[in-house]
Amino acid sequence: MIKGVMFDFSGTLFRVEPTAGWLSAVAAGAGTAATAAELAVWAERLEEAGALPGGASPVRLPEELTELWEARDLSAEDHRAVYTALTRGSGLPWPELVEPLYERHYTPAAWQPYPDTVSTLRELRERGVPVAVVSNIGWDLRPVFRHHGVDGLVDAYVLSYEEGVQKPDAPIFATACEALGLPPEAVLMVGDSREADGGAAALGCRVHFVEHLPVGERPDGLAEVLRLL
Repeated sequence: MIKGVMFDFSGTLFRVEPTAGWLSAVAAGAGTAATAAELAVWAERLEEAGALPGGASPVRLPEELTELWEARDLSAEDHRAVYTALTRGSGLPWPELVEPLYERHYTPAAWQPYPDTVSTLRELRERGVPVAVVSNIGWDLRPVFRHHGVDGLVDAYVLSYEEGVQKPDAPIFATACEALGLPPEAVLMVGDSREADGGAAALGCRVHFVEHLPVGERPDGLAEVLRLL
């Protein structure tokens, strides 16, 4: 019987803004002189470079960044280093935007909850089902949850950069189960990555997958979670 739920963050509960919106917001804030056409071109190149955390992975990862990429979610420093390197590597003609672009992505304004995120978390709270957020991430996502009014619906946050371990390795799921006060077999893991989130199955957790889609294309992706309880 499922008595607790672990959720992934990006692509499961929240979705980061599109690359075009990310670049446009930062360029506007910096007063960058660029046309809409120029911004569109460079948004595509940043997308190909995988420069937006939470967005698409690099089409071609530079060999010199391979090791850093694999460890990016284990420390805040490595996370910043690899994504700013990818931004620079795209050839972006406005070097003054590199750091602001990185800093934009972890602001609450850059993230939007899926349509059923709030209702699902509220229903779980009403049923007395504890919730943990388990994320491979290099920064503190708690302000995003506070901004959107759902921080009070989460009982524990288990973040890779704080724990020094990342999904799919079992210890990060074990830490979350301990935080919920439940054995793994009583906990459901919900995520969008079969490779990363699927690692919870090795610990004995049940796993449910959702699609990592744009917010408007997944209005009820979490509905099945409530039916599994």
